[in-house]
Amino acid sequence: MSKKPNKIVFWVLRIVPAVILLQTLFFKFSAAEESVYIFSKLGIEPWGRIGSGVAELIAAILILIPATTGIGAFIGLGVIAGALVSHLTLLGIEVLGDGGQLFIYALIVFLSSALLVFFEKDKLLSFIKRDWILKS
Repeated sequence: MSKKPNKIVFWVLRIVPAVILLQTLFFKFSAAEESVYIFSKLGIEPWGRIGSGVAELIAAILILIPATTGIGAFIGLGVIAGALVSHLTLLGIEVLGDGGQLFIYALIVFLSSALLVFFEKDKLLSFIKRDWILKS
């Protein structure tokens, strides 16, 4: 059984990545210059921008709901891993003179989500087992 941190730390681990994920949605969904540049450079504009925005919205909402925090963190971890790989391979740490701010936000979301997945691993495993047993 995983030992969870105290309630305040656990809420901070949930709120911080959710706020970062939700905050970036405006830029993705409004086709802000920086978002269009990023996804054009990746060769997946506009559908990659919109799709990742939808995935981030779902992840953020699930992270904030106590019963689904682990699932949301797992989704967030996957989405943000893609962002980090993109920064490290194609985009660079700094994008359009942002001083690495987007990269730092991605690291914060990645670390917070990884900790949430770790703390929620028992719930995640029981969800997976229950889902597989019901479908068998």
